[in-house]
Amino acid sequence: MISKHEVSLDALSAYLPEGTYDKVARYLVRYKVHLTITRKRNSVLGDYRLPDRDHGHRITVNGDLNRFAFLLTLLHELAHLQAYVYYGHRIAPHGQEWKRTFRNILKEFTDQGYLPDDVEQAIKKYMLNPAARNCVDEDLIRVLKKHDPPLHGFCFVEDLAEGEHFLASDGRQYRRGKKIRKRYECVDVRNRRKYLFSPVYEVKKVST
Repeated sequence: MISKHEVSLDALSAYLPEGTYDKVARYLVRYKVHLTITRKRNSVLGDYRLPDRDHGHRITVNGDLNRFAFLLTLLHELAHLQAYVYYGHRIAPHGQEWKRTFRNILKEFTDQGYLPDDVEQAIKKYMLNPAARNCVDEDLIRVLKKHDPPLHGFCFVEDLAEGEHFLASDGRQYRRGKKIRKRYECVDVRNRRKYLFSPVYEVKKVST
């Protein structure tokens, strides 16, 4: 069961980059969003649920994200909400309508001094063609991760040498292999099966 809690608008500022609270709060108030913060989820950073007979707009965001990743994730989900309001539910979840909406929202938060220069430039590049899953862009992930608090022993798969062992989020141990196109082929040490990992998948290095 995922631990989560609803966040009051006053408490939300602790999760956001300085200066962005007022703009974000206007969206939440305007659309009467029920926002909850969850603990880390490996499969998703945030999600949006359409209103139904019993609930209004609902958004969840992982609470372990740094402020810049949290803002980007929340804006990603707000773009889903606004695209639904403007275009209805017949559009593709991450189609052109959503991309257009997301770009327009992101423009409100760039060139305002809210973001470090490296994050600002990475987001501007990302805005040219927003991905279906925010932060799926590898360059953007690398930049955002620089602003995480340091975690001893953790790194990206691409930072490991071939043959080095690591623990994945599922708790299993793998050995890093060669890069095949855009991903790394890694072997499950226990069952010898091969799996492909993103270069920017975060793992814990294991000494052997």
